[in-house]
Amino acid sequence: VQLVESGGGSVQAGGSLRLSCLASGLPYGTYCMAWFRQAPGKEREGVAAIDNTGAATYTYSVQDRFTISKDNGKNTLYLQMNSLEPEDTAIYYCAADSVNLQLSRFYTYWGQGTQVTVS
Repeated sequence: VQLVESGGGSVQAGGSLRLSCLASGLPYGTYCMAWFRQAPGKEREGVAAIDNTGAATYTYSVQDRFTISKDNGKNTLYLQMNSLEPEDTAIYYCAADSVNLQLSRFYTYWGQGTQVTVS
C-alpha cells in the first residue's frame, strides 16, 4: 500500500490550497480515508475523514473552510482548503484504513506528508 500526498506549499492568510493523495495497493473504494496534520511541537490531529459512502467528518476548527472529497476512479483523495490561517501551518498526512476510524489516529496506512505554510 502506498499513499503519496502532493499540493502543499506556502500561501498567505486567506488563500487556498488543494491537497491530493494518490493511493495504490488497496481496494480504494471500500476504505475510509482521512487527512491529519501535525504542527511543530504539537500532536498529530485529525482534520477530515471520508468513509466509503462519502460521508465526511471534520474537526471543528476547519468546518466551513475545508472540504474532503475522493475520486474512486482515480484512487485519489483531496482536501480543498480555503480561508487558510497561520494556525493551519503543519505537515499534512493522508491516511487509510479498512475500518471507519473517522478522526481517530489509529489508521493503518500513512503517507509521507506534505508541508503547508500559511503566513
